[in-house]
Amino acid sequence: MFSRRHPYLFSLLLFSAMVVLVVTTVAIVTGIVFKSEREPDFSGQKVGVVSIQGPITDSREVIRQLKVLRESEAVKAIVVRINSPGGAVGPSQEIYREVMKTRQTKKVVASMGAVAASGGYYIAAAADRIMANPGTITGSIGVIMGFTNFRQLMEKIGLRPIIIKSGPYKDIGSPTRPMTDEEKALLQQVIDQIHQQFIQAVSTGRNLEKERVAELADGRIYTGQQARELGLVDSLGNFEDAVQLAGKLGGISGRVETVSAVRPHFSIVDYLLGSAMKTISGYLTGQALRFDMR
Repeated sequence: MFSRRHPYLFSLLLFSAMVVLVVTTVAIVTGIVFKSEREPDFSGQKVGVVSIQGPITDSREVIRQLKVLRESEAVKAIVVRINSPGGAVGPSQEIYREVMKTRQTKKVVASMGAVAASGGYYIAAAADRIMANPGTITGSIGVIMGFTNFRQLMEKIGLRPIIIKSGPYKDIGSPTRPMTDEEKALLQQVIDQIHQQFIQAVSTGRNLEKERVAELADGRIYTGQQARELGLVDSLGNFEDAVQLAGKLGGISGRVETVSAVRPHFSIVDYLLGSAMKTISGYLTGQALRFDMR
């Protein structure tokens, strides 16, 4: 009946279903048979490169790459390329710790792209040297937690939530009721404590007085040029300049070659699943504590 009344729509839906089926089949076969990444070449003397792109929602892959490069005898120094507005607190702190661990045995240079702010700067602060472009957006040293309240909207459409909880603060931040003054004070204490952790991390990584960092840590953003003048960045330059600096710090003479520790067995299926999980993870952490540029 549907195909008779709407033949063109039915044909379009059928064609779309066939395309999805073919693409899925090809992706599965490709994921099993075809491997699109070559094994990294850890011969000679190289500068390792780790890339941090987009919101920081998970630390495991970056930590894995840092560990591989740290343990390779061929890698004499490492560049951490950062192009991120920030992200979740925990992953940012975990990567910061791994960079600090890495610089105990090898020089680490942070290279800032278009933006390396908040959690992105948190990670960069752990490096031996930080290089940014004059127009890089960085800074935003602060912590944020956001909530959206739908109570008035729910009242208009006649919805009334029923909450059963084990303690008075178990549903703190609930979108279905106003936040109490006690709850705001409790969350502010959490924000303030993590903000102090951020300040301490920058102070330790950059070897700056904590009071000086606190003056700069009001959440504002800086250009790369401003950050250099304030002592948050060491020098200005692009990614290639950062690679050359890392090579020099690592004692490499002559032409500097780079190597990355990306996973050698990458498939379309891996990419699709990874992207989906990253999107879901980003959504779930949307109202969590974040080092985000706003």
